[in-house]
Amino acid sequence: MNGDQGCVNDAKRSNRASRIPHFTFRNWQGPIVTSLVVALVASCARPPVRPVTLGSADVGLASWYGREFHGRRTSSGEVYDMHQLTAAHRDLPLGTWITGTNLDNGRSVEVRVNDRGPFVAERIVDVSYGAGRLLGMIGPGVVPVRIAVTRLATGDGGGTLGPTARFTVQVGSFSSQENARALERSLADGFQGVEVVRRVVGADTYYRVWVGDFSLWADAKAMAEKLARQGLSVLILERDR
Repeated sequence: MNGDQGCVNDAKRSNRASRIPHFTFRNWQGPIVTSLVVALVASCARPPVRPVTLGSADVGLASWYGREFHGRRTSSGEVYDMHQLTAAHRDLPLGTWITGTNLDNGRSVEVRVNDRGPFVAERIVDVSYGAGRLLGMIGPGVVPVRIAVTRLATGDGGGTLGPTARFTVQVGSFSSQENARALERSLADGFQGVEVVRRVVGADTYYRVWVGDFSLWADAKAMAEKLARQGLSVLILERDR
């Protein structure tokens, strides 16, 4: 999120995820209000972007944010899409890809950092609804996670997609290669550019079914809509190869 609004949105996200009630200041007096304002400003100060290397990892708590922020601008300038696999992090360069693993159930997902936050003690990442659903954390709201850097930010690190970015539509992710190949075969007659991409995430191997290779996001969106009409769950991704 941008500027002061981003800070306010961070507080709202964190309060909702942990079910902390909201309080008003209307009956509070002098020094107490001043102290709270100073604390709020300090908590919203943006830390400097830190150097990062592939494989660098961290352990802490993760929360998620969804519909309330869907369609708003993120710190990278992108519009937040709750169904895409993205995340907010305090100081990783925008555009960095990280793998998050839910330590309660072992589920993992790879997300791209395009926003700032969460500014709450012990929380190290705030993931999109789409990522939270795959991690199995929608019900709990806040879960312990391990995050690890899998891909470095490209270009200026701003998180925006460069002129050479290419896109694809993901229609499935399986631990079984046989299941991924079955979906690939079922789509091959009606769609061009169907492929199975192998991806190792931590100790797990996934087989993702992608459709198409597009230079324009709008073209990928049109394909996603066409596939969705077939009853498939779709995600538009930036290709990494």
